[in-house]
Amino acid sequence: MARAATLGNGNILVGLDTKGQVRDLYYPHVGHSNHVSGASGSYVHRIGVFVDGTLAWLDDVSWEVTVHADDDAPVSIVRATNATLQVSLTSTDVVHNEDNLFIRSFLVTNDADTEREIKIFFAQQFRIDESRRGDTGFFDPRVGALIHYKGQTTLLVNAFHNDRQFRDYNIGLFGIEGKEGTYHDAYDGILERNPVEHGSVDSVIGLTLLLAAEAQTTVHYWVACGKTINDVHDLNAIVLEKGADALIATTTKYWNAWMAKEDRDLSILAPDLQKLYRRSLATIRVHSDNGGGIIASSDTDMLHHGRDTYSYVWPRDAALIAHALDTVGYGDVAERYFSFITKQIERGGYLLHKYRSDGVLGSSWHPWVINGKAELPIQEDETALTVLMLWQHYLIGKDIEYLESVYDPFIEPASDFMVDFLEPSFGLPSASYDLWEEKFGTSTYTASAVYAALAAATQCALLLGKEERARTYSVVAERMKAGILATLYDEELSMFVKLVKIEDGDIVYTDRTIDMSSFFGPLYFGVIDVDDERVKRAFATIEKTLLVSGASKGYVRYEHDNYYQLQEAGSPNPWVITTLFVAQYYIMKAKKIKDLVPAYELLEWTCSHATEAGVLSEQMHPHTREHLSTAPLIWSHAEFVYTADAYIKKHQALSSKKRSDQ
Repeated sequence: MARAATLGNGNILVGLDTKGQVRDLYYPHVGHSNHVSGASGSYVHRIGVFVDGTLAWLDDVSWEVTVHADDDAPVSIVRATNATLQVSLTSTDVVHNEDNLFIRSFLVTNDADTEREIKIFFAQQFRIDESRRGDTGFFDPRVGALIHYKGQTTLLVNAFHNDRQFRDYNIGLFGIEGKEGTYHDAYDGILERNPVEHGSVDSVIGLTLLLAAEAQTTVHYWVACGKTINDVHDLNAIVLEKGADALIATTTKYWNAWMAKEDRDLSILAPDLQKLYRRSLATIRVHSDNGGGIIASSDTDMLHHGRDTYSYVWPRDAALIAHALDTVGYGDVAERYFSFITKQIERGGYLLHKYRSDGVLGSSWHPWVINGKAELPIQEDETALTVLMLWQHYLIGKDIEYLESVYDPFIEPASDFMVDFLEPSFGLPSASYDLWEEKFGTSTYTASAVYAALAAATQCALLLGKEERARTYSVVAERMKAGILATLYDEELSMFVKLVKIEDGDIVYTDRTIDMSSFFGPLYFGVIDVDDERVKRAFATIEKTLLVSGASKGYVRYEHDNYYQLQEAGSPNPWVITTLFVAQYYIMKAKKIKDLVPAYELLEWTCSHATEAGVLSEQMHPHTREHLSTAPLIWSHAEFVYTADAYIKKHQALSSKKRSDQ
C-alpha cells in the first residue's frame, strides 16, 4: 500500500501506511538503511488494542482508520475507531527535528458507557541493516526499555502511560522456523517477558489502561536511533526529561517556521492547492538527506512487484527536485544536493544510473555490453541536467564562490565529456538510455538536455574567465541544436521522434513512438520556441494520442506504455509529471490571464489525485484513479511545486501587463 504519510529530519525517515502503521524506518541516511521493510516489503510495526477478551490490530477490518498530515509540517495525525471494541485512538506523530527520535502520542478513548481495562500493544518487526541475520533484541533493566541492535545500528523502544513505563513485553523470532511473529503472543492479552533473543528478532510491548466510561488518556511511544547503546540511552533520557508532547510541539513549531521562511503569496491558488504546495515541500524535505542526497521515494511496496525500490538518488530526479527547491527559496537544501552529486562524478566525467544516499553506487539494470559492444551504461540527461541546474542555482543565488567550487570538480569534466560523447555526423549525443530508462539510442529529450547543459556550461566558463572552454562548449551546443531540429523533427509525424540509433554515421533506426518527453524536452530546454508552429502541431498530436479518455483525464508517458498497466484498464496509466509537463506548456504560451485556465485545471487535477495526507504517486489507474507504482514520488511533488510557482509568477506578470496596458 502507498505511504499515507512520511516523517523525517534528514537522518531518519519513517513511512506510515494507510492504517497508521510503520512500514519504513530509514537511518542513518534517508533512503538507507531501511530497518523495517523486508525482502517482501511485508514487515510492519503493528498497533493493537485488547479489551473484553478480544484483540484487534489496526489493520483489522473492524477499524476505521484515516491518516492526515499537518498542513505546514511533516506531522501525521492518525485517527482510528473500532465500533466493535468501542475504542478510539488518535495519534500525533513526528520525527524530532534535532534528535534522532520517532515519537507518537496516542489519545486513547473508551467509547463504552462502563469502566473498562484496555490494553494497548506495540509490536516491532525490525530488519536491522536490511538483513534478517545477526540481530539482537533484549530488555534493558537499566532503562526499562527494549533494545534492538546490530553493528552500528541500535534502536531503543519505549512507552509510557501517566508517567508509568510499560512492564509487559516479549522478544522472539519471526520469519524463520515457522514463526510468524511475536505479536501473536498478545492475542490472550498476556506477554511472556522473554528478555533476549538473537537472529531474526521481533518484539512486542504492552500497557494496561483503566478507563472510566467515555474517558480518555494519553500513551506515549518512541523509538530512539543511534550507533551505540549509550547513544540511545542518552536519547531516551531527553524524552524523559523534556516530555514527548513538548518534543512534538517544538518539532511542529520548527517546521512551521521552515515552511514560512519564504513568505510566498499563494492566495491566487485555491486552499486545497495551497495545502498540497506546502505538503509537497515538506515531503521533498523529508526525502532529502542531511548529507545531500535526495531520493526518488521511500515507498518499499515496490518490493512486492520487483527486486528493488525507488529509495535511491537518481541524478535526473534529484536535479529537477533541487531546481524546484531553488525556484521557491530553499536553495540551502538544493546546494547540499549539488555538493553531494559533485562527489559522485566518474573519472570519465559522467554520472552513472543512480546512487545510494550514503554516496555509494546504487543498483542498476543497464549493461556495460550491448550486442557484444562495450557501451557506457548511462542516461546522459542525468549528467546534463546536473550541469544545467548548477548554473540555474547560480542564477538564482548569485553565489559565485560556490559556482567556482563546483566548476573544476564537476562542471568542466562533465561538459568536456558531453563535448566528446558525440555522433560527429549529426552533432548529436552518442547513444545512452532515455529518461524512462528503457530505450538505448539518441533520444530527443536527452539531446535537448545536453544542448541546454552545454549552453549553460558556456556561460559558466565565460563568467569564470575560461574563454577557450566557453567557445568549445558554445560551438558544440549550437551544432547540437541545429542537429535536433534538422534530424529529430519528423514532418510527417508532426512531432519530434522518440529516438534514433546511429551506426557508422548513418541513422539505422528511428523510433516514432509518440512520447511526452519528445514534445516537452525541446520546449523546456530552449531548443524551440513555444510559439513555433511545429510546437503547436506537436501538441495537437499529444492531445490526440496521450490524453487518457477514462475517469482520470491525465496524460500518459508515451503511447502503448505498459509499465504497471493493468490489463483490464485498456489504456496506459496517466502520470503526474507528464500531466504537469502539459500544464507548464500552457503557462509558457499564455499571453492573457484566460490562457492560464487549462494549466490551473491540471493543477487541480493533480490535487484531486493526492491522498488525504497530500501524497502524490508516480502514476494511477486511468479509470479508478487508484495509485499505482510508488507513492510518494518526489519528482511528482517537485513538479507540482515548480508548476504552481510558475503559474503564480505568470499570472502576476500578465496581471501587471494588463494594468499597464489600461
